[in-house]
Amino acid sequence: MPLPKILVFSGSIRTGSHNTRLAALATKQLTLLDAEVTRISLADYPLPLYDADLDARSGQPDSAVKLKHLISTHQGIFIASPEYSASVSPLLKNAIDWVSRVRERGDPAFAAFKGRAFAIASASPGAAGGLPGLIALRQILEVGCGAIVIPEQVAVQRADQAFDDMDKIIDPRTANLFQNQMVRLVEMARLLA
Repeated sequence: MPLPKILVFSGSIRTGSHNTRLAALATKQLTLLDAEVTRISLADYPLPLYDADLDARSGQPDSAVKLKHLISTHQGIFIASPEYSASVSPLLKNAIDWVSRVRERGDPAFAAFKGRAFAIASASPGAAGGLPGLIALRQILEVGCGAIVIPEQVAVQRADQAFDDMDKIIDPRTANLFQNQMVRLVEMARLLA
């Protein structure tokens, strides 16, 4: 049986991002769970601010098409999403908006998002750990794009103090929730393979 393919990325490209650190931890744990993991940075897929007029005039940027292809070749996707004003980062929302518009060879709407398992988590210095942003991201993915988002989600509180020197989550309860989320993502990706 082939290994499930899982794509991992952060909704932040900020230097020292807690969510990029969380994405790195997910990559390690998913690899240990016998998944074929691809980790990317959205910095490698630069996109202009989504504009329907630009889309109609020029079509989708190459980066949007490449990102759509990458998502489409994986059964599972893990997103570490920072919280911006109780929502998702502009970078992440813009990437989702562009990818959702890519249509090739008669693709149905939101083709990159359907039939794939998504897992979402957040790391924030605040006491809520970015939970309001995860609520917004779940709505965008499930309601807006028709994605399957697994019920387990993790909000790492006080992220500036949450990781040890080996980039593991210090709090045992949060670490256990995160490990369970990774296990569930691999299980769902296997079912969709």
